[in-house]
Formats: sequence, C-alpha cells, structure tokens
Amino acid sequence: MLPLRRFAGAYRRRGLAGIAPGAPREAADAVVVGAGVVGLAVARALAMAGREVVVVEAAPSFGTGTSSRNSEVIHAGIYYPPGSLKASLCVRGREMLYKYCAEREIPHKQLGKLIVATGVAETAKLDMLLKNAKENGVDDLQMMEGSEAMEMEPELRCLKALLSPRTGIVDSHSLMISLLADAENLGTAISYNTTVTNGYIGDEGLELHISESKALENHSVGSPMSPQLILFPKLLINSAGLSAAPLAKRFHGLNQVFVPPAYYARGCYFTLSQTKSPFSHLIYPLPEDGGIGVHVTLDLNGVVRFGPDVEWIDGGKDVTSCFLSRFDYSVNPTRCSKFYPVIRKYFPNLKDDSLEPGYSGIRPKLSGPGQPPSDFVIQGEDIHGVPGLVNLFGIESPGLTSSLAIAEYIVSRVTNK
Repeated sequence: MLPLRRFAGAYRRRGLAGIAPGAPREAADAVVVGAGVVGLAVARALAMAGREVVVVEAAPSFGTGTSSRNSEVIHAGIYYPPGSLKASLCVRGREMLYKYCAEREIPHKQLGKLIVATGVAETAKLDMLLKNAKENGVDDLQMMEGSEAMEMEPELRCLKALLSPRTGIVDSHSLMISLLADAENLGTAISYNTTVTNGYIGDEGLELHISESKALENHSVGSPMSPQLILFPKLLINSAGLSAAPLAKRFHGLNQVFVPPAYYARGCYFTLSQTKSPFSHLIYPLPEDGGIGVHVTLDLNGVVRFGPDVEWIDGGKDVTSCFLSRFDYSVNPTRCSKFYPVIRKYFPNLKDDSLEPGYSGIRPKLSGPGQPPSDFVIQGEDIHGVPGLVNLFGIESPGLTSSLAIAEYIVSRVTNK
C-alpha cells in the first residue's frame, strides 16, 4: 500500500505525518475522497480503467462511517421512484454485487424479504409498491395473503405481504476488504488519517488542500489552517459520505447553488437477546418518514437486529467535527421503549426486556423531516461546469447495494477526463 505521502517524497501507510512545512505542490491523476464502500468501488473501477488513483480518508481505516453502520442488506429496488438513480443503480448494483460476491467468495446470502401490511389501510400500499417495483424492472415479487406469509414465518402476524426473493444480506466489511485489495493490486494508493480541508477551482484546475487529520484535531476553530500538501488532480471524486456536502461548500470557485442542504438522520439498532432467530426471512413494515421502517434483519451469524429508527440530528454545523466523523453513535437504551410497540405489530410474541442496544448509523440525507425522499445526486461537469469534479451527495440506502453500479456510472462519464 502506497499512501498519499508519496507525492511529498515519502511512503507511509499512516498518512502525512512528518511532512515538513512549505506545502509541497504535486500533480495527481485521480483522487477519491472517502474510503467507504462507494469510494472504494469507484477507486477500483477507475484503476481498472487505467487511472492512477489515490484515495484520501480522514479516518484511521476504511469504511468506518455509514458503510459499516447499516443493515447490510442487498436491496432489490422496490421503493425508489421509477427513472431515479436510486432505482436504476440499485437494480443494476444488486446484480453486480451478487455476481462479485459469488466470484470473490464474499460471505452473503439471498434470504428473501417480506414487506408486510398489518392493518387494512396498509394493504393498498403494498399494491402500490408492487406496481412501483415492476416499473423499476423488479418483476419477481409475489403478493401473498397473510395466511401464506404466516405459514412461511409462523411468528409473523400480517394481513398481506409482498415477497421479494432477490433481497439478501452481505458482509460489508469483507466486501470492502475485497474492493480495497482489487484497487491496490491495480496500483491504487490510499492514505488514512488524511483530510481534505479545502479546495480551489482556478486557472490550474482543481486544487486540494490536504492535512494530517491529527493537525485538524488540534486546530483552533476560526483560525486559518495551512495545508501540509497541495494536490492538483485531473479528476476528483468527492465520495466523502456524511461530509460530502460540507466539503463541497469549501470548494472555492464552485457555484454553491449546486451544493444541496445536508440533513442527518441517526438510526439505532437493537438486537434480540434470544439466541434462536424467530424468522428466516428479512421482515419489513411499510416505509415511514425518513426511512423504510423498523425492520428485522439477520446477519450472517444469525443475530437478529431490529432497526433503524429515525432521529433527526444537527450534524453539519461544526465542519471540523463532521470531517473527522465526530458523530454521536451511542445508542440510548431507553429508545427501545419505542421499538416494542412498532415491532409487535408484526411480531406480537416479542417478549419484554428482550431487546438490547446494538449500534447506530447516520444517514446523509438531502431531504429533511416531512419532505419526500431525495434521489442520489451525482454531479459532474455537465451540471456544475467544473471540469474533472464529481460530487456524490445523499448516498444513503441503497448505497451499499448500488456501490458497484455507482462506480460503473461514474467511470462511464469521466473517461478521458
């Protein structure tokens, strides 16, 4: 592994530690900001296309944010508006991901999912989902009466259900290890503990100001910060996840009308204390504001998780904390009191005191409370007018499922840039 430090004449996996003052200025071919699952997939795809790629990651390792704090579900493409990027990239990404996992022996399982209606008023919504899915090219869904679904899952209670046989689960950490290995084998360099603090768009093209994350941690808020390295990439992919929009706001010369407002939704998961899973399929209620409901997911070890809920938080005002991912991921045990009544609508035998705090994740959203869900935003020169810059905003679910397709989509549009 060659870190970004190689541009300053030294090689260390830890990042930029020890670079002398004077801010070396170096040219680069392709820089990817963010080593989450999407950033790694993009780096791999660019390297496969013959680009010389550098990945810059503020954290000490890859995939420490949204990529490792989710349900690890391979989605079918049911919910998203027809014609949206979420719809097309999820459907394409699902097939690519299953194929990639099979070829690389990445742990995964096609369990299938039941989306359930527990009240009369909800049954019509299942019909709408079925119609929407068909328009997205998902044509293998099966509408079931409650009795059929409950025969498949005796612990389930519902009036009707929609079976999605192509929904599954994946070991996201193993997936990211494989993507990283592919990228590195093709010459990609990755630098951890390395933060992009500013960007400039000028006569020389894109200019990135980069510092060791530790320097940012020790920096006094409000005072100017001198970069430890300045890069001039031909191509820049802003795949910074939760900090993608705040970072774009610091790209001087980019028309800020193209940077959408960022919203942050924290979702908590609780695990079921009993050792034997009551379900063999994933169980989903109908979607809710800000998410797709507190659902049942299983990991590859059979652990049952319920979540995520939706808690809107103020995550973007402190840019330094955002860049360094200083988000509060704690799970308040008292939140489980809201989980029990929701889960018991479809799992009435859930016992008191059987839920234990699991983990939480934060979703980078482009729509706030009460607003309709937003699509992925993948901005290139055709939108914002800046050659060589691609911004990825709002890459929440189904980002994991879509990761390989997002990479394919980007590479197809930046060829020869």
